[in-house]
Amino acid sequence: MKGFKHKTPIQIRFKDVDALGHVNNANHFTYIESARVKYFDDVAGQNMEWSKKGVILANAKVDYKLPILFKDKIFVYTKCSRMGNKSFDLSYSIIKEENGKEIIVAEVSTVLVCYDYEKGGSIPMPAEWKKKIEEFEK
Repeated sequence: MKGFKHKTPIQIRFKDVDALGHVNNANHFTYIESARVKYFDDVAGQNMEWSKKGVILANAKVDYKLPILFKDKIFVYTKCSRMGNKSFDLSYSIIKEENGKEIIVAEVSTVLVCYDYEKGGSIPMPAEWKKKIEEFEK
């Protein structure tokens, strides 16, 4: 997928499928959450102590394009699309692979605020995170 370097495979669970035979729209947020955690593990480092300093979701927007079915092979592409002082945006493209082609089923954007869970407030984005993300995304 053009512009994206990080790809996370998603396992569709039987419980994700609704009575209409497609993945319920609420599950898209679970899929991007899995991709976000994997992105941070791979890009910013696995020894982050999320219970102390991490991120908190401030905004999420989904544009649904096509339904996802139980047997679809799904991936989420993730990239950092903006970095501010205390917040940053991640963009996601949820795709399905079909006959060797990637088809966009949803496009998602989130605003994440760097957060100190011990003190209960926003913090500047840690320099180490910023550096690692910039290096990965360039």
